[in-house]
Amino acid sequence: MNKTIYMDYAATTYTKREVVGEMLPYFTENFGNPSSIYSLSRVTKKAIDVSRDRVAKALNADSSEIYFTGSGSEADNWAIKGVALANRKKGNHIITTKIEHHAVLHTCEYLEKNGFEVTYLPVDKEGFISLEALKAAIKDTTILVSVMFANNEIGTIQPIKEIGKICRERKILFHTDAVQAIGNIPIDVKDMNIDLLSLAGHKFYGPKGVGALYIRKGVRIDNLIHGGGQERARRAGTENVAGVVGLGKAIELATANIEEKNAKLIALRDKLIEGLLKVPYTRLNGPKGNKRLPGNVNVCFEFIEGESVLLLLDDAGICASSGSACTSGALDPSHVLLAIGLPHEIAHGSLRLSLGEGNTEGEVDYVLEVIPNIVKRLRDMSPLWESVVKKGGSSNV
Repeated sequence: MNKTIYMDYAATTYTKREVVGEMLPYFTENFGNPSSIYSLSRVTKKAIDVSRDRVAKALNADSSEIYFTGSGSEADNWAIKGVALANRKKGNHIITTKIEHHAVLHTCEYLEKNGFEVTYLPVDKEGFISLEALKAAIKDTTILVSVMFANNEIGTIQPIKEIGKICRERKILFHTDAVQAIGNIPIDVKDMNIDLLSLAGHKFYGPKGVGALYIRKGVRIDNLIHGGGQERARRAGTENVAGVVGLGKAIELATANIEEKNAKLIALRDKLIEGLLKVPYTRLNGPKGNKRLPGNVNVCFEFIEGESVLLLLDDAGICASSGSACTSGALDPSHVLLAIGLPHEIAHGSLRLSLGEGNTEGEVDYVLEVIPNIVKRLRDMSPLWESVVKKGGSSNV
């Protein structure tokens, strides 16, 4: 193939032309500050209101419960810090998991340095938390549970409704980072007992630099960004009108016909997984079936480095990753893979291929043609491969 094959949709998506089309007027024509009172500004304020309605409809929330942010990371920070600070008189204990995005983990670590106690729930070999372990971790001082909806690296979809039910019964607030879930899984915040939910536009074919936080009515939460009275005095800063418009259009498109889109992605995903597992000494990370994100494939190839695989894939015109795009420069293996029990040497050989609307069966076929040759080439240069496998050793998987 001569064209570039993009299989890193979990890192970011392209912005759809329909989305860009709706955004363009708010750069050059309808550029008024929504906080002003003249007609030009009323146009931009109305556009924000329309987008707020679109996000609310996608989540089965009320428009008054949607607040726009600069990213999914900001939304995570706001949810966790905001709840912690607003409810510190009730308690100082937060529960999360070992496989959260760093926007959650680093926020919790920050709070630990400032007098809060955090419990990091372990996960099983497929990345699921135990509901019984969650119940056992709850204390009288627990004020918040934060569990991601679907994991960005291994695609594990947590039992969100059940987690929310446990929290609701114990009058503990429940936040979920749904950045990877929007557009892949139907979400109903009321049915799923969700109190706070974070999302990011660039994960579902919207623009970068804009996100949103759902805050259920009645939830006490402190502001994260102080200044003006934007976002109903809860999030200061002149609104990114074009970005908000783009997010609103993107979420409307992303949440329409989810089942039809998923059927295509699941077929491509399963074909890719089946083909990759034919490569000797390869393991799938995360679950199979409907408890895995439709477009997520994550495998480990023993005896080689994932970074080397990525470089050779790039030479072949294939864009992929070894884990989260936010930690792609890190030398340490993925904290998610270590949490599901992989030893360092195997976790270093990880490859994530995340599929999206632009992928085709022909592209999957090409990837399955290229990867076995890359793995063989790298293993042939590996002393470990020579000593362990060719001399009758066995896999550590």
